[in-house]
Amino acid sequence: MSYEDALDGYEKFEFTDGPWTRPVYRKGSGPAVIIIHEMPGLHPLVVRFADHVAAAGMTVYCPSLFGEPGRPISRGYAAASMLQAICIRREFHVWSTQTSSPIVEWLRALARKAHGECGGRGVGAVGMCFTGGFALAMMTEPSVVAPVLSQPSMPAATGSKKRAAGFDASPAEIACAKARFEAEDLSMIGLRYKSDILVPDARFENYRSTFGDRFEAIELEDKDAAPAVIPPHSVLTLHLKEDGPSKAAEERVIQFFKERTAG
Repeated sequence: MSYEDALDGYEKFEFTDGPWTRPVYRKGSGPAVIIIHEMPGLHPLVVRFADHVAAAGMTVYCPSLFGEPGRPISRGYAAASMLQAICIRREFHVWSTQTSSPIVEWLRALARKAHGECGGRGVGAVGMCFTGGFALAMMTEPSVVAPVLSQPSMPAATGSKKRAAGFDASPAEIACAKARFEAEDLSMIGLRYKSDILVPDARFENYRSTFGDRFEAIELEDKDAAPAVIPPHSVLTLHLKEDGPSKAAEERVIQFFKERTAG
């Protein structure tokens, strides 16, 4: 059985922009949402979330940036994917503050394509964990109107207070997002578990300080998480419960996409 069987019902295509080509999996109809997977890759629980978004009346675009599409999570697979992403430094910036990863430019191009194909007011985008901040940096692309940052874990929050509070977006990207939020009456959502050391209190406080009431924080308690092999972290995937505050967080994200992207 192929790992890609987990993506049964999705249309696969290769998308190239600049020096990068990546596979993208598309499903649904209606305005577009870019779903950027977490570590270790485009695993079945990311696909489950994408299925929920598509069922709500939107077209999901799921790029595969690293890992094996459809492969389930395991500790060894997660460690290998993290090492791969760290080693591909020309595509991903793991340690740097005040800069976005170069692959974000490819994601902006994918958003333009998706908006051209699907129409609507614009495109939603969600990043998770390693890619959590990518949706904010994508705001320099005018078609992106609904950024969601789920457990934004980069830059790695080790070694300094600056890293703990840092964003993986440049000052110019942050300024662009702030200006667009005001001019176009837009906003963003951030999600995390309060105990998550990969997403420190200081980072969410910095989002609040920088974006004010344009930043909607959804912060969950450990008891809200589904049991898993790692402590509470992955809000929309691994630790999603089918009831309670966790499910309400997923429903809020989907409603946010519907509100913002509809024409």
